[in-house]
Amino acid sequence: MSVEINSDALDKELIQDADHEDTLQDLFSGKNVLNKTAKNKTKRQAKKVPKKVNKVAQELEQKWLFDPFILIIAISIIGLGITMVGSASISIAERNNGEPFYYLYRQLIATGLGFFIGITVLLTPMKFWQKIGPMLLLLGVILLVAVLVPGVGREINGSSRWIPMGILNMQISELMKLIMVIYLAGYLVRHHDNVKQKIKGFFFPMSVLSVVAFLLLLEPDLGATVVISATALGMLFLGGVRLWQFAILILLMSVAVYFLIILSPYRLERLQSFMNPWADPFNSGFQLTQSLIAFGRGELTGVGLGNSIQKLFYLPEAHTDFLFAVLAEELGAIGSISVIMLFSALVSRIFILAKQADQQNNIFSAYMMFGLAIWVGLQAFVNIAVNMGILPTKGLTLPLMSYGGSSMMIMCIVVALILRADHEVRFKYPLAYGFWHKLGY
Repeated sequence: MSVEINSDALDKELIQDADHEDTLQDLFSGKNVLNKTAKNKTKRQAKKVPKKVNKVAQELEQKWLFDPFILIIAISIIGLGITMVGSASISIAERNNGEPFYYLYRQLIATGLGFFIGITVLLTPMKFWQKIGPMLLLLGVILLVAVLVPGVGREINGSSRWIPMGILNMQISELMKLIMVIYLAGYLVRHHDNVKQKIKGFFFPMSVLSVVAFLLLLEPDLGATVVISATALGMLFLGGVRLWQFAILILLMSVAVYFLIILSPYRLERLQSFMNPWADPFNSGFQLTQSLIAFGRGELTGVGLGNSIQKLFYLPEAHTDFLFAVLAEELGAIGSISVIMLFSALVSRIFILAKQADQQNNIFSAYMMFGLAIWVGLQAFVNIAVNMGILPTKGLTLPLMSYGGSSMMIMCIVVALILRADHEVRFKYPLAYGFWHKLGY
């Protein structure tokens, strides 16, 4: 049996198969083209999403005259602080003044004055603060000298830190912290290149800091000296100071603090009691041991607002330096962690706003906000660490929370300065622009 193969038919069939294959290839290649087109379109849309999100965020920010995050966090901390001052001070206020809410009323007055001054600051441009920085520094030095003059300064617990001003006492060291931040921010703008390239650009602000630190130590106020010095160093580091200069100064300051502690009996006693407070729990270690007891009693959820036992004459300075310990006892670990988170959020937000100001070339506002963030964050950390027994006892309040008229008013000014600085970054014509423009600002 033989099979005949028609070559013409076979060639025709192969040609048709080839055509089908080309068609399939064209279809597949077209599908690939479509897929690539769709993928590229998706990528382009994906790239546009962050831009749209940023645009929406910017539009939302423009609806707020002042940063809502700073406002909400600061008001939350102040509100919690007033509540805890009222709770922690009832017993001591009743014993010392016959009025259980004596310290609460004074704190409310200081907060009200702080809000009033803060509104004024909100209407004042950053250029004004930059210009008067040197004059503020001179005023601060004069007040630091005046507070040491008998009859002018008021001495409390062996320290002369206050100048009486009617119903309130102005603590000059609190004011000096703010003045140094404003002055250094202006200095870094005026001498930016010198700070980076020349030694004198670094050592001149350090000489100013030395004078301020010397006057503070005469009060004495080691806590304020450490906070101001650390804040100044942080600002200079961000300003571009050479690393070797910075390292040498850190070493010198560490040695100075060491000798200040060793050569001062009461500071040495504080350090020794910090190392082992239970060695003398009824004398040098009394304050720290009572604070630790408060933390232990608070456990997770606390004993309830107003139910603290340690504030009943066991824990000294319960409404000022050790307010956080009373809070830990009454609101527990949940309350303590919440406060730490609030301060962390506040400082983080200030750094973000400072970075935005730097990107918009508002250099003075950026340096000032960096300095304020370092100050608030450092002081809050030190106060909380002292309450928890992590650091030796220092006379530092918890910002925006502890009792103290000077501290509260200065902190209200700090918040107002941050809000104003951010406001000027986002708005071409900020509040009170017309008035200040006529004055040359």
